[in-house]
Order: sequence, then C-alpha cells, then structure tokens
Amino acid sequence: MKLYSRGQVFLFSVFSALIVIMIVLGAGYWVKAGGLEAAPGSAGSSASGEALSQDPSAGTSDPAERDIKSRTANSQGYTAAELQPYSADERENISVYEQYNEAVVNITTEVVGINWFLEPVPQNGGSGSGSIIDTQGYVLTNYHVIEKAYKVFINLFDGSQLEGTVTGTDPENDLAVVKFTPPRGVNLKTISYGDSSTLKVGQKVLAIGNPFALERTLTVGIVSGLGRPIQISRQNIVRDMIQTDASINPGNSGGPLLDSRGRMIGINTMLYSPSGGSVGIGFAVPVNTAKRVVAELIKRGKVRRGWIDASVVQLFPALVQYAKLPVSEGLLVSRTKRGGLAERAGLRQGAEPVRYSSSVIYLGGDIITMVDGMKVAALADLYSALEDNKPGDPVEVEVIRAGKPVKLTITLADREETLNQ
Repeated sequence: MKLYSRGQVFLFSVFSALIVIMIVLGAGYWVKAGGLEAAPGSAGSSASGEALSQDPSAGTSDPAERDIKSRTANSQGYTAAELQPYSADERENISVYEQYNEAVVNITTEVVGINWFLEPVPQNGGSGSGSIIDTQGYVLTNYHVIEKAYKVFINLFDGSQLEGTVTGTDPENDLAVVKFTPPRGVNLKTISYGDSSTLKVGQKVLAIGNPFALERTLTVGIVSGLGRPIQISRQNIVRDMIQTDASINPGNSGGPLLDSRGRMIGINTMLYSPSGGSVGIGFAVPVNTAKRVVAELIKRGKVRRGWIDASVVQLFPALVQYAKLPVSEGLLVSRTKRGGLAERAGLRQGAEPVRYSSSVIYLGGDIITMVDGMKVAALADLYSALEDNKPGDPVEVEVIRAGKPVKLTITLADREETLNQ
C-alpha cells in the first residue's frame, strides 16, 4: 500500500477541483450556444435557452430564412427542431399553406335541368374554388363556376356546407362574388390582395384549390408569362392574364394564386390542354382586375362600363371587297346616335345603305382602328379596350376617313343603355 504525503493530497484535490470546474463551464457554454437545451423550469435553464425555444429563427443568418421560419412558427407553434429537417423553400410552402388553406372554400352548385317529361328538375352543376376576402362571408371566384346556378353551396375547411347567394357577376373578366352567412362563433380566415403589377416572370407562385373534389390542394410553380390576352368568349378578351406552370385542374377554378408571402396575386381561371389534363399551362386573372371590380360587384351586382354610342360592323372580306375599303381590319361605323356623344365628338356614320343577309349596313362612315391606345381589329377588341372605362370617361379613338387616319376624343356613354336601345 502506497502512502501519499499531505502536500501530494492537497495538489491532487486542487487538480480534481479544477477539472470539475472546467467540465461545468464547458457544459454551460454548450447550453448558451444552443448545443444543449435545458428543460424549461429546471435549475439549468438559462435565458438564452428559453429564447431558443421561443424564437425559431435563432442561429439563422439569412434574413429571408429567418422571416420564413418565424412566420411558420408563429402561425403553427412549430419549434426550431420541427422545422430543421425542411429546406427554406419547403418551410415557405408550409407557412403559406398552413396560414391560408382555411380561407379557400369549395363551391358546388345546382342547376335546373329538364327530364324526359319536359319537367324542370334540379341537377348537380359544376364545382370550383373560391377565396374568402371578407370576414362577413364574401367569396371571390370565377363567373363560370356559378354560371346558370340555381343554388350555390359553400363548403368550409371543417366540412360544413352553407348555402350562398350570388352577389355580383362580371362575365367579361370571368369573376363573381358569392356571399354566405358565417356560422355563429366562427372567425373566418381571409386572403388579402397583393399587387399583380409588380410580378416578374420566374417569380414563385402557389395555387390552392379543390381539383377533382380533392379539398384544399397545394401546387407550386412560377410565373411563366405576363400580359397574355386570352379570349374567354366570342366577344370577351381578358387582358394581362398571368400564365403559370403551377398545376391548375378542374376544380381549381376560382381559387387563389398566391405569392410567396401568401398574398393573392391572381384568380386561377383556366387550363390550356389539348388532352384535358394538366400540361403545365394555366392562366389566372390578375388580382388588380379583381380589385377594380369587386367593390362595384358587391354594391351594384354588376360593373358599369363605357361605350361608344354608335352602331359598328366588324369588317369581313366580302364587305371590304364590295365597298373597296382601304383597310381589311377594323370596325365600320354604320350609324351614330343622333345628338349623341360620339356624333358630337365628330364620329361620322355611313350614308349608303346596303343589305347583307337580314341586316342593313350603311357604307361610307369612319372605320375605327384604335381605341384608348389599343388596336381594334374585331368587335372583341373594342370590348377589351373599353373594359376598364366608365361612362363619362374620354378616350382617344383613331379612325380611317377617306383613306387617311383621323384622331378623335370621344366621351363614353353607358354600355348597357347603348346596347339595349
């Protein structure tokens, strides 16, 4: 048995104490650095440890990533550990979906059909999506989703179904507003408007909808093109449509197209597909168009638009050849309203009547080729050019008169009143 002197025992004790102190200090350093997390409320809990559990963006140097992580955690109570396995892009997708999917509704309709006995009977109509834009229960969707509907039903995120009413429609932009009464005690989530004028090709977008009745489905893509003019009916062209490769299928119509912060920048409207399936070319009505008309749809149920108070005829080959017209595209002014705004502005009507089928066309009048800075080759172009103009607005109109261009400033009349005369 080996004996130690008092001096050796003293040095050994001091050395052991130093080792213990170094271990304790090292453990404290790792807790402060985030390597270990002390249990809340325990003796080892520190202020920095509590901050780590509350701030999911701690230890992240990228400001954008901190913002994404913070927004996701704040909306769902996720911790840093729960978010850690996902990339910044995935966390962004999760954040947008978790915050806004409950504001997307499934819209189903009933229409009136005729049975074998020629009796009117209710039938299942179409279905689509919509965005809750107001806590009072206003839903923005596509016009074609509720077109010809006898009844409209709003299906909420929790499975409840409520009957809605059509507040207003704008077929020219394929937009409609539907209203339902929220259940007592339910606080509706809403989707706020973004700004479609600042979009860039290549920008990330997310679509939430109900394709093939699969509720609140998320698809992700980019802005593939901007300013696309798409003809949605014989006389209606929607300007500035957003093209996206985010999958848009039957049932997505009327749902929101969102930016990476969850702001609505478009209303998903149609899919271009020869096969009927998603081939990556979808189109959305820009949200700035919706912002311009929604208030009027809620207030009036329709949109008042301006019109040139004249009777015009779209040029066609037989007419161009017979009348020996100097241009092959445009709108021939057949008649103007006597004493009307267009006549007072100097627009000239035709004087030589000719019969075409069951109609009478007056030849010799001005040929409209440009309206409000937009080329007018067909009647649909005139509707498109005046889509954002109100009665009383002055517009620049370029016409061909005696083979020469002439510019006029015409004050617009009310379209509905003019066309119903």
